Amino acid sequence: MAYRKLGRDSSARRALLRSIVTSFFKYERIETTAMKAREISKFADQMITLAKRGDLHARRQALAFLVDEEVTKKLFDELAPKYKERQGGYTRTYKLGPRRGDAAEMAIIELV
Repeated sequence: MAYRKLGRDSSARRALLRSIVTSFFKYERIETTAMKAREISKFADQMITLAKRGDLHARRQALAFLVDEEVTKKLFDELAPKYKERQGGYTRTYKLGPRRGDAAEMAIIELV
């Protein structure tokens, strides 16, 4: 399977992932469910790869996905130069155990 549905239709899933990835780059570390963390990792890697290209087209593509313009600026100006020599694997996921309310597996995802 190419992606996880996360119990949502396609537009709600896209909106969820856009907002979570934006928050991820804003805070550089977030706590979420393990399934969402795995999905976030793919999109975060794509955004960092775009930022490493650094041209105007890449910036506009990232801005089309990310919700906040300040986060896009941070991605291109601060985070991309940090990963200039790295060939991939920009995120790390730690499992935390089940959430108390519904026993969903929780995880922390952070930038390496």
